[in-house]
Amino acid sequence: MYGDSATIRKILTELGDTWAIVGLSSNQRRAAYGIADVLQRFGKRIVPVHPKAETVHGEKGYPSLEAIPFQVDVVDVFVNSSLAGPIADEAAAIGAKAVWYQLGVIDEAAYERTRAAGLDMVMDRCPAIEIPRLG
Repeated sequence: MYGDSATIRKILTELGDTWAIVGLSSNQRRAAYGIADVLQRFGKRIVPVHPKAETVHGEKGYPSLEAIPFQVDVVDVFVNSSLAGPIADEAAAIGAKAVWYQLGVIDEAAYERTRAAGLDMVMDRCPAIEIPRLG
């Protein structure tokens, strides 16, 4: 419902390869860490976004989306649903082309705002699961 196959394919193959991953830290036990690795293996440039601004998988981290000094294509969100809405708004503000909410991250109001702002959006999906389905 929150990510038809055409939108998923477009985000993964057409919108650009720079993915800011909100909630990505050097904690190897967190899902974001493994999924960032998968995204890198499929040719995406990952940008860790975390208050600690840690370097992860060889990529410099930033404390916020606004702090990233270059264009971001997709904002991938690994935070609690209650915190996700403002991140979608920030993604629109920095000129991202799409927002991807990970499995379990759902905010219907943010989905409507983000789509109304002209961005593509997927919620409650995982790119590491969707990429192999592209064929």
